[in-house]
Amino acid sequence: MQLLIVIVFCVLILCICIILYDTNRFVVRKYQFQNDKITDTFRFVLLSDLHNKSYGKNNDSLLKKIDELKPDAVLCAGDLLTAKPGRDFHTAAALISALARNYPIYYGNGNHEYRLKLYPEVYGSMAEDYEKELKNAGIEPLVNQRKELPDKNIVIYGLEIGREYYKRFHKSKMEREYLPSLLGELDDQRCSILLAHNPEYFQQYADYGADFVLSGHVHGGVARIPVLGGVISPSLRIFPKYDGGVFQEENGKGGSTVMILSRGLGTHTIPIRFCNPGELIEITIFPGGKQS
Repeated sequence: MQLLIVIVFCVLILCICIILYDTNRFVVRKYQFQNDKITDTFRFVLLSDLHNKSYGKNNDSLLKKIDELKPDAVLCAGDLLTAKPGRDFHTAAALISALARNYPIYYGNGNHEYRLKLYPEVYGSMAEDYEKELKNAGIEPLVNQRKELPDKNIVIYGLEIGREYYKRFHKSKMEREYLPSLLGELDDQRCSILLAHNPEYFQQYADYGADFVLSGHVHGGVARIPVLGGVISPSLRIFPKYDGGVFQEENGKGGSTVMILSRGLGTHTIPIRFCNPGELIEITIFPGGKQS
């Protein structure tokens, strides 16, 4: 019995050490793809689910690593802040403002940015104050809007879906006409990058015809178990299908859609990471070849 207690205690201590380590570090993951629509190589970093986390003073460690990667741009898949009444969002605003001095920023909202706007009676002026900070840095979030990069033949779409698509326990049906009603018809002559925070609707994004989908939201499943993957999603689904990494589906334009799902950089609700460090993603898209 004593031996069992010692073993359990040692395992517990080991788990705590892993949690403390993984909750306070990030790794860089690099992905490369080809696309026959783009006319010039596009290399960018993907930020998602920072939730006001700071790696070093003023996020110096994160900023230094991004500078080392020398991206053409920074794309954000949402939830850089946390929607909590009275919560300071300076960490997120300061990071984005610092990045905007050196890189073009394409910012797609997550459910937390959206929630601030949806419930002003709860969050007061947080939405307006945060948007003002972004505007001062020269950033306008892509809220169901698109940004064209003509020199690369790329269009970046920023999708903000309704609150009903973030329900816990229940997945609301997304009708086929919903995305066109928000974003208009997709330009299939140009490489399309869709900033879509919630990965659960990947099939609908593929049906829309996007070439690439950039998502977050799931935080890698909070804890990761070998073979089984991420443990739980924000919708409280156990071992979610989409937890992190690269996924592919046939799309509505006769080709295929690739989703790069970030495991995020911060924590929320369940403030830990286990075998699941924060993730900064570098993505390079080269001209040539069919989307695969």
